[in-house]
Amino acid sequence: MPLSLHAAYVPSALQMLGTAKHLVGTAEQWCDDHGHDHADIIGARIVDDMLPFSYQIKSVAEHTKGSIEGLRAGVYSPDLSPPPASLGDLRTKLAQATEFMNGLTEEDMEAFIGQPMRFEFKSNRMDFTAEDFLLSFSQPNFYFHCATAYDILRMKGVPVGKRDFLGRVRIKP
Repeated sequence: MPLSLHAAYVPSALQMLGTAKHLVGTAEQWCDDHGHDHADIIGARIVDDMLPFSYQIKSVAEHTKGSIEGLRAGVYSPDLSPPPASLGDLRTKLAQATEFMNGLTEEDMEAFIGQPMRFEFKSNRMDFTAEDFLLSFSQPNFYFHCATAYDILRMKGVPVGKRDFLGRVRIKP
């Protein structure tokens, strides 16, 4: 049986949205338990030239919900607005993306197959089919940003491990 685009993309997107939500909640609890300002996490970076935790979490939502919105428009450009400034606002962004992704049907996703899709950023242009955009660009990006958010928490001393990153795996009922 062939795998549908919905099955190949949406469950993984939802898994990483759940992981990102869990990371935000874990970071908040750790800050509260240890007397750290939430800004210590929100602005944290592994190295100076990378984007902060808040941007990494925002990007998980952007490369899930935003990717589908891009497909509908035929073009995706990164959202360059500042990331949410609080852990609560990050949770809200993730909740909105989760609700959106949960609303997608297999028919919605299958209708995208074969459609032209373009990624645009400054002078960079990449042309894809919809399915190649999702599976070779957007999906690696939401994993990357979620892993980077996880790595930032580890660097800050927040006690997270592999199970925190994996989130809700799809086990056999």
